[in-house]
Amino acid sequence: MHYRFLIYNLVVRDLKSRYRNSILGFLWSLLNPLGMMLVFTVMSLVLFRDQTIENYPVFLLSGLLAWNYFSASIMTGANSVLAGGHLIKKVYFPAEVLPISAVLANLVNFLLALVVLFAAILFFHTKFTGWLWLLPIVILIQTIFTLGVVFFLSALQVYYRDTLIVMDVVMLAWFFLTPVFYSATFLPESYTLWGVTLDVRRWSHILNPMASLINMYRDLLYGATRTDLDFFLRTAVTAVVVLLVGYWFFVRYSANFSEEV
Repeated sequence: MHYRFLIYNLVVRDLKSRYRNSILGFLWSLLNPLGMMLVFTVMSLVLFRDQTIENYPVFLLSGLLAWNYFSASIMTGANSVLAGGHLIKKVYFPAEVLPISAVLANLVNFLLALVVLFAAILFFHTKFTGWLWLLPIVILIQTIFTLGVVFFLSALQVYYRDTLIVMDVVMLAWFFLTPVFYSATFLPESYTLWGVTLDVRRWSHILNPMASLINMYRDLLYGATRTDLDFFLRTAVTAVVVLLVGYWFFVRYSANFSEEV
């Protein structure tokens, strides 16, 4: 990539600005998932009184960290071009590096937060699966999918400034529709709607790539479920298609960015 050094500097800038004037700095990448783990664990055990999921903190973190990476990338990446408008206006500047650097900065936070997950795995004596070596591939698939979505939204945000506001609501709904803090087995295998019987569990994975991705993470890190190979391949293909379409949309409308930002 021609702009590797530029992307690297933008990622470093984003990370520094995020933790500037923060007492704990990068430690927040570890403390934040720990705090959320405690909150959801209390909700599960005390409020919902659900003790059916073994080693719930590990189960939760294996999905929650991936979701946080996705959600943070969407919300910061969608506004990346608009926030970096001063760079686009002054000199020739490759606009695509802005959403890329936003996603990669959140990827760094995600990788740091994995320390908490592996510590929980060791603490709760959860066995590592033999497929753990696939973890970098799953992370790559998620990054590809996230980049595609961010390319599309960052271009849309330039022309329609309420895109980010709409995404606040969309991401909240998306979170509850994705098995992050609950198991996918809670979803019914069959549900009759207007006389048509649907496999809700299967369609939730087909229509929601994040559900399939989180299921993959749990296969590798928690070992409670088994992802079919067709879901793995379908999600990988979907991620590539979303990236290509998102990038095409971004390039298609990037010519007028300097006039709109």
